[in-house]
Amino acid sequence: MLTSLIQAEQGDRSAEQLQITVMRARLAAQIERHTGSDGVHGTAVPGLFFGRATRAQHPAHTIYQPTCCILAQGSKRVFLNDDVYVYDGSRYLVVSQNLPVSTQHIGASPETPVLGMRIDFETKDIAAAVLEMCGAERLASRKVQRGMFTGDLTPTLLDAVLRLVYLVDTPDDIPALAPLYVREILYRLLRGPDGWRLAQMALSENHSLSMARAISWLHAHFHEPLVVEELAREVYMSVSSLHGHFKAVTAMSPLQFQKQLRLQEARRIMLSEGVDAGTAGHRVGYESQSQFNREYSRFFGAPPARDVKRLREDQSSVS
Repeated sequence: MLTSLIQAEQGDRSAEQLQITVMRARLAAQIERHTGSDGVHGTAVPGLFFGRATRAQHPAHTIYQPTCCILAQGSKRVFLNDDVYVYDGSRYLVVSQNLPVSTQHIGASPETPVLGMRIDFETKDIAAAVLEMCGAERLASRKVQRGMFTGDLTPTLLDAVLRLVYLVDTPDDIPALAPLYVREILYRLLRGPDGWRLAQMALSENHSLSMARAISWLHAHFHEPLVVEELAREVYMSVSSLHGHFKAVTAMSPLQFQKQLRLQEARRIMLSEGVDAGTAGHRVGYESQSQFNREYSRFFGAPPARDVKRLREDQSSVS
């Protein structure tokens, strides 16, 4: 009897894996149809983005807002300070806070491009989904954890995702159906083993929400000198409590977080506006150019001028 049960469970898992494989192939085909070149491509569906990569690249630095990332083909690494998250065709990635990260495709080639998608969430939509579920009080009482996690893909989640991505082909249906499909995707994520991490950031009287406020404040004031006591007052916490909970969510201190925001913005300014390193460093809050050059080289692996030149060469080779 026990052997029969084990065989039945193994058969169910095999059938589910086959179903996931077929659904991922459909997702890959849809993404490939709408991404003629490497990079991130917006769609007519609000918050939905498709991505394609056909070659190995240096880590790309960006800021993730609350989002869910799914790969239809290939693998990807995401670095949050010293933490490394890997997701692929069997696992998704969820980010519950606005976090500065580095990303890197694994094994991308013209023959087997990395194909993926991203759904950005509004905090109000997360809160509405949480309120419709039971156990909000239980979720709020959980210990604060990292603002990023991975989970196993399931047929039910992929089914909702496929319905959302197919709306790209029927734009007239987007206003009525996209919010419903996004709500279902949120529901599936919140029901997952680590869904409470996503739920926490939308709950009142919770440290994750306080960290969301602290992160938002740093995004708005990153170019100003950081006074940790002022930030603590903004979120109604003691300095020690702020440090402990902030590091639990972001894997870094508020000062490290601000530094990454500054360096990423300086890089964007140099690349998009053509200004020199001294001007960019001053605009993001550095008073010392030597300190800016030193921290930039340590973070991006090359001095500002050389790094921006390489980025421009990479962009030219892609186009």
